[in-house]
Amino acid sequence: MNNADYTAKKITESITIDGNTKKEVWQNAAWSKRFVDMVTGNAGIYNTQTALLWNDTNLYIAFTAEEPFVEATLTERDSIVFLENDLEVFIDGKDCYYELEVNAANTLYEVFFIWKDAYKRGNKFDIPQFDVHQLQAYTFGGDYDRSGASFWKGTHPRGIRWAFTNFDMPGLQTAVQIDGTLNDNSDIDKGWSLEIAIPWKSLQLLADGRSIPPNNGDIWNMFLGRFQRLMVSGQEVIPHPAMALNSHGIYDTHLTEKWSKIEFAV
Repeated sequence: MNNADYTAKKITESITIDGNTKKEVWQNAAWSKRFVDMVTGNAGIYNTQTALLWNDTNLYIAFTAEEPFVEATLTERDSIVFLENDLEVFIDGKDCYYELEVNAANTLYEVFFIWKDAYKRGNKFDIPQFDVHQLQAYTFGGDYDRSGASFWKGTHPRGIRWAFTNFDMPGLQTAVQIDGTLNDNSDIDKGWSLEIAIPWKSLQLLADGRSIPPNNGDIWNMFLGRFQRLMVSGQEVIPHPAMALNSHGIYDTHLTEKWSKIEFAV
């Protein structure tokens, strides 16, 4: 029985990554339902949808995000863009996972996570790229978990992860287009769109032995989501409203078992 949350169709052409989700290849793709609140499952406050396509070379991901005031002030790569508004992709690799966040200025934030219980001396993760002694390697317990009894390990059964914040996905391409004016709230914008291309050859560790490109019917777990900074009566709403393809029932994007099941079909 197929329990996929979304089916990504294979294409033979390549997609030029320019942020334009209105070109024919995306118009012919199957767009997802409206994203839901990550905790409650109710409709997200703004319409957000995603579509995925793939060929033998790349995985392609597109988003459209309704937004009356398109804003993005963080422009330095690996700024913590979720402090503002962003669109997010996580890809699960069983013992590791990858996080990509992009804001409307096309600023990227990337992290590669390896579960600490899977990081063994001499195994596939014990390579210079993932040297835990370098300054940009941290331990991470999960979203909003670090208090009381869960302070050190969080609440996930697997405990903590190593987080490598200096990771850059080889060959990654992203582009944004804005239907409106960035950082000008004197008018009402329609929103913004994002295109992403990731080479399959760069997903070797995340494939965890699976075929890349995928075989027909293969399913990968992915988080496809959005965070929205809101100011109400001069106060910032904390935590920021989080929207995703599927509800998690909890405010934590790092629960790989809760992510959407993406089926790859030819």
